[in-house]
Amino acid sequence: METTEEQLLAAIRKVLSGEAPGVVVPVGDDAAVIEPGRHHAILTADMLVEDVHFRLETTSPHDLGYKAVAVNVSDVAAMGGSPRYGLVSLALPPEIEAAWVMDLYGGMRGAAEEHGLALIGGDTNRGDRVVVAVTVYGEVGQGAAITRAGARPGDRLVVTGSLGAAAGGLALAAADADRVKEVLGEDWARSLLTVLERPAARVGEGQSLARAGARAMIDLSDGLALDLSRMCRESGVGAAVRVADLPVAEGLRELQDVLDIDPVDLALHGGEDYELLAALPPHAISQVRQALAERYGTPLTDIGEVTEGALVLDLPDGRQERLEPRGWDHFG
Repeated sequence: METTEEQLLAAIRKVLSGEAPGVVVPVGDDAAVIEPGRHHAILTADMLVEDVHFRLETTSPHDLGYKAVAVNVSDVAAMGGSPRYGLVSLALPPEIEAAWVMDLYGGMRGAAEEHGLALIGGDTNRGDRVVVAVTVYGEVGQGAAITRAGARPGDRLVVTGSLGAAAGGLALAAADADRVKEVLGEDWARSLLTVLERPAARVGEGQSLARAGARAMIDLSDGLALDLSRMCRESGVGAAVRVADLPVAEGLRELQDVLDIDPVDLALHGGEDYELLAALPPHAISQVRQALAERYGTPLTDIGEVTEGALVLDLPDGRQERLEPRGWDHFG
């Protein structure tokens, strides 16, 4: 990339230009200045690392930028909050072109505008691979943040959307090209890849679940089984999940025919769906399910209950087995 850092930052500033509520000093100074208001602040950070989370040859910069923002917004959604401001730091190897960076920021801006988020600063630096690190500031009413720690025995476990699609998309992207080339144009295959590349952050759904009385909530970044185990550990409870009621993503049955991968295994252990898992009082489910369907077109599925015991699966044949807390582990 022959562009200087000053030229690159000037171009980025143009992509991110525009006024946003609460921003006193925007991009371009030593630091941004915001007016936080009277809410509690939510702070979250995530990074996407080349050859760990994505590959340059298979991921468009626009989709990468969108995802980098969306996965952080999802953390705010899981606490029932609203995203407000974001900071972006990039590490870029010399071979990355300025046009690639602009496309990356175009994807970021698209995700930010979708969720009412203002990107107000960050940093760029040289690196031996691309790293996209995003920090998001969100807000929630005082005392209203939903954590992982409030689930109680008797609560129902509910999940938004469907499960396993992103893991299915990853399996397609990583498969031998000759094995999958005939199906990549199919609608079901494109839908799996879309979930992987452009995940939905369930901000409105998280706020609706919070208003409905959700006692605990987590976004499913690393897989249902692993993230459920984290919520149960923080809450000091167990859980029973009904396999027959899992909202297995459409397209995974077709994927099974091509790659011989178990759809239920992907729904339980596949990561990067970014759906919300919540513990709700039983009486609240019907009303919030209707609200999510009417406002966002998002299904809400009751998949089991919070217990005092271990983490288990209720199988369709009536047997019960231990649910292994297995999913995506960066250091596994």
